[in-house]
Parts: sequence; structure tokens; C-alpha cells
Amino acid sequence: MSTEDLNGTEVAVLLVLMAEASPVKNSVLKTLGPNLERPSRDKLKDLGLIEVNKSVSPMTLELTDKGWRTCGELIGGEPPARSTGPGKAMFTVLAGLRRWLDRTDARPADVFSPRTEEPEPVAKTDAIVDIEASIRAAYAGLAREPGSTVRLSRLRNELRDIPRTDLDDALARLRRAPDVSLIPEENQKTLNDEERAAAVVVGNQQNHLLSIEP
Repeated sequence: MSTEDLNGTEVAVLLVLMAEASPVKNSVLKTLGPNLERPSRDKLKDLGLIEVNKSVSPMTLELTDKGWRTCGELIGGEPPARSTGPGKAMFTVLAGLRRWLDRTDARPADVFSPRTEEPEPVAKTDAIVDIEASIRAAYAGLAREPGSTVRLSRLRNELRDIPRTDLDDALARLRRAPDVSLIPEENQKTLNDEERAAAVVVGNQQNHLLSIEP
């Protein structure tokens, strides 16, 4: 999907939701970016780009997995037709972000996270170090070759003695290492229930694969 399919307001709202990386109250949205009128809201929902939760008041809007992928495509893309100077400037900044993402092999979900207070750095205990070492050892035993992807469902089966929370925390920490990547499955239809349940959520995105470079 490109900016040709969306108007400037719709593109801006998607980018705002990406930056917030969490449900945004409809009443708050206009303080963060442009006001999203109902026709455009329904359009983004019908395209599968946003999830609209009307069970709460005021309603909230949040990017879907498809919405995250679309934002990734918009970063570095051409600005919408009839964009004004500020709109073009925003896409110039996004083009710079795209160059950084490509250079570091990162994704938008690695950059944007919900507004939460930054936790105090956690000193690595012997237990944490052991879990991270176990992950690396299990990956080495499962990977076809260094750097190839391994499904987290297979990794969890190898490390079933480690509590789920501890393993998830260790994976989230390890992904900050320069040689480690947590990756979402591009084709969600290929996932079975076990593989979906094994995902690690980081930055509001579900990751199903692990890669560790040599």
C-alpha cells in the first residue's frame, strides 16, 4: 500500500498511531495529529490498518499488524499528493529514518514503544545470564546455520523448563544485542496455534522468529 491509496490525514494518523505504539483515545488523537473523521476512520478499519475499540469510552484506535507493516512501507515513501511544505518535510525526516532502519536492519517496532516510565536498568544476575546462555545454546542446536531463523515455538520446546515470563524477558533483553533479532512472520497464515502462542510481543508487534548472527 502506498500514499496513493490514502490521503494526507489518513497517512498522518497511521504514523501517529505508530509513534504511540499503543491504543490512542479518539478524543486525544487530534492533540497528537490531525482529527480523523468517521469516513476516514471507517476506511482505515475496513482496510485492516487500524483496530477500533468501541467497548470503551471514548473509543480507542490502534494499529493492526497490517497497519505496522504499512507504516514500514510509508517510511521512506513518497508524500501524499497535494502535500504541503510541512507534510513534505515530515516525509523527508522519514526518509532519513528509513536509511537508518535499512542500515541497522531494524523495524519500526524496534524504534517506537508505548509511553511508559523508563524502568531502572536491571543488573544481570547469574540466573539471567544462564537463561540468555541457554537461549543461545538452544538456537545453535536448532538453526540450520548461524544467522538463519528459528521459530520461537521450537525454541520454547527446547527450553520448556524455563518459566514463560523469564524466557520472554530474556528474549526481549537479548534482542538489544547487535547479533540478535526477533522477527515477525511475514505470512501470518502459515502460523499454527502453537506458533502464534509462542510469539514474543515487543513494541506492540508479535515476533515469531529468532535469528542470531555468527
